[in-house]
Amino acid sequence: MIKLIADSTCDLSQEIIDKYKVGIAPLSINIDGKTYRDRIDITADMFFAKIAEYKTHPTTAMPSPAVFIELFEQAYTSGCKEILCICMSSKTSGSYQSAMIAKEYFTEEHKGESYKIHVVDSTSMSHGSGWLIIKSARLIEKGASFDEVVAYNEKYKRNVKHFLSVDDLDNLVRSGRLRYGSALIGKIMKVKPIMTMKQGEGAIVSKERGRKAVLKHYINAFKARVDLTETDFVIVGYTSDKLYAENLVHLIENETDFKGEILVMQMGVAVGTHVGLGGLSFYFLEKPHIKDGLLINNIHKIKDNFEK
Repeated sequence: MIKLIADSTCDLSQEIIDKYKVGIAPLSINIDGKTYRDRIDITADMFFAKIAEYKTHPTTAMPSPAVFIELFEQAYTSGCKEILCICMSSKTSGSYQSAMIAKEYFTEEHKGESYKIHVVDSTSMSHGSGWLIIKSARLIEKGASFDEVVAYNEKYKRNVKHFLSVDDLDNLVRSGRLRYGSALIGKIMKVKPIMTMKQGEGAIVSKERGRKAVLKHYINAFKARVDLTETDFVIVGYTSDKLYAENLVHLIENETDFKGEILVMQMGVAVGTHVGLGGLSFYFLEKPHIKDGLLINNIHKIKDNFEK
């Protein structure tokens, strides 16, 4: 039996987590001096409803190795001898390193026993790693072996395409990802940056004026990039405005040839602390060897900002 594990930034809905019995290692969020466990002590709706009331900008911390060890032990004692752990990009968080330390400890504790553990550095954020989790679960449902699922993740993880746009430019300034002057100009001009992942780190690929232009960018890029032979579902993510996400769903259904499943899911608290209100994201598998025309690469060393 194969057990799937992820950190909480995979941002999967509780329905998906329950359906596929995904073990979740929660990140910690510090809000005004109090620490919360993502998805356990605080939900996305709770967080976004009060985001304007926080006295200081919330910060996040990776799950400790002990959290992953506990998940590995729970899976093993329940009869799961094959464990696949998919973590957010190692360049944006220490979750992957924590999981690797946990794997080493588990290996020492279970010498001579029969099991397999593989930890994937998804090179993704949010629903990007969530996309890999869902795909892995569906491959398992179809009878794929552990080694086949591992091979799929390692082969295709860099082809999971991310798009993220934000409304709340002030939030990006507070998290250190955008200079105040750029944010002020952006607010005046109603410019919304569109970000992607490049070699495991955030990069800006476009700046669009207004939400309609953002949606148009997403649709045009999707039609040019999507690998329809491998993309049987896409994920549309949002922080606080579900209607914005539903507008993108409508365009996918009516302006593209995609006939697969469209999953709409909210971004979680750990990701939401850095994205803020009005965030809209889009995830699918793109064709190989597609290059981005980057406007800004390496957005202020995201890892340094994500966990502080």
